[in-house]
Amino acid sequence: MRVHFIAIGGAAMHNLAIALKNKNYDVSGSDDVINDPSKSRLDKHGLLPEKFGWNTKNISKDLDAVILGMHAKSDNPELLKAKELGIKIFSYPEFIYNQSTEKFRVVIGGSHGKTTITSMILHVMNFNNIDVDYMVGAQLKGFEVMVKITEENKFIVLEGDEYLTSPLDLRPKFHLYKPDLALISGIAWDHINVFPTYDVYLDQFRIFIDSINDNGTLVYNTDDIDLASMVNESTNQISVIPYSIPDYSVKNNVTYLHLDDKKIPLMIFGEHNLSNLMGAKFICEQMGVSEENFYNAIKSFDGASNRLELICKNSNSVAYKDFAHSPSKVQATTSAVKSQNSDKKIIACFELHTYSSLNIDFIKQYENSLDSADEAIIFYSKKALKLKKMDSLVDDEISAAFKHKNLKVISNSGDLVAYLSSMKFYNLALLLMSSGKFEGIDFEFIKERIK
Repeated sequence: MRVHFIAIGGAAMHNLAIALKNKNYDVSGSDDVINDPSKSRLDKHGLLPEKFGWNTKNISKDLDAVILGMHAKSDNPELLKAKELGIKIFSYPEFIYNQSTEKFRVVIGGSHGKTTITSMILHVMNFNNIDVDYMVGAQLKGFEVMVKITEENKFIVLEGDEYLTSPLDLRPKFHLYKPDLALISGIAWDHINVFPTYDVYLDQFRIFIDSINDNGTLVYNTDDIDLASMVNESTNQISVIPYSIPDYSVKNNVTYLHLDDKKIPLMIFGEHNLSNLMGAKFICEQMGVSEENFYNAIKSFDGASNRLELICKNSNSVAYKDFAHSPSKVQATTSAVKSQNSDKKIIACFELHTYSSLNIDFIKQYENSLDSADEAIIFYSKKALKLKKMDSLVDDEISAAFKHKNLKVISNSGDLVAYLSSMKFYNLALLLMSSGKFEGIDFEFIKERIK
């Protein structure tokens, strides 16, 4: 089968391209810009386009299908040529569904925690030697390719993103999967450029619940009031399994999960991660893993890449990075670092990077989200604002929105490096949060300070 990817550089798109090449598909692709890690990984597998940009010569009648990424525009010349020639056009969620119609589909949704929960499930499956197919939108430790589609595996585990599918299909991706088993980790308004009100955003999850197959099962976070209400109001004939934060304790910077008369030491920490763990547990049990085998496996889970990931530590200081960007996740992550490092000064550095977080009206949603930090740093890139064609920000308005007693706003990467370099790394916990890359800052200097 010959397949061409339009916008091959996307996180899921490039993984799907590699997965299909590994299945001996004839794969080609194009994009106008590709950054690492996608660039290096495509190059390694011989899939990096010779030139960046769009070229109608890439599209010919001998293609079996075109897979269209969200990064492309509706007037993309390659897309228009494919339409003209009548070539079958898929979004990647459509293609993955098409490849998994005979499988038991497990879809992990929610505004935050999707990647971590999916990673936990895959870790437990690997630990217990259960082979499953999967699609995850982020690179996980221990996995070469984040898409796997076989003929023989019964289960496929899919990270269910609520962002739009493609320029031709403005439905959220997770509406297309039709799960047999689903999870919703919680709902916190995001993507305001697409979902302008919270009610519109909530509707996407109602549709997702309704898309679960007859006699299917929904595992959901009952600590989320709006989600619990939504589940109770649903008329879909499915089974529901609630979960919540389990009993736990923290001693000597180690979190212990309380199970009957046992205390299970974990490598992860924070109430949001413990909540994620319980969601993953119920999913794994529905997939045939016993409670005992789940806990035996989860003890060795040390987190998903870029999700409260340890950068470095020494006897008195520590640094973490996290993908946090929504107000609820920023608050949860900062609180987690505080609870795990109660003996240290907490400095939280958060980059405003998404369309939502760079909108001054939405920034007000972050009020008190950094209260667990002794000191807060807000970083934003003026270059990013220009690229996204957004209005300039006023530092004082940002400060007023967060309402933190000790907050500094920085909009130049050099100034941020200088400020972090000047800090005294003693009895300190530094937390770097962003869905971006802090304008390309190399944080190796932090490792030099904490070693």
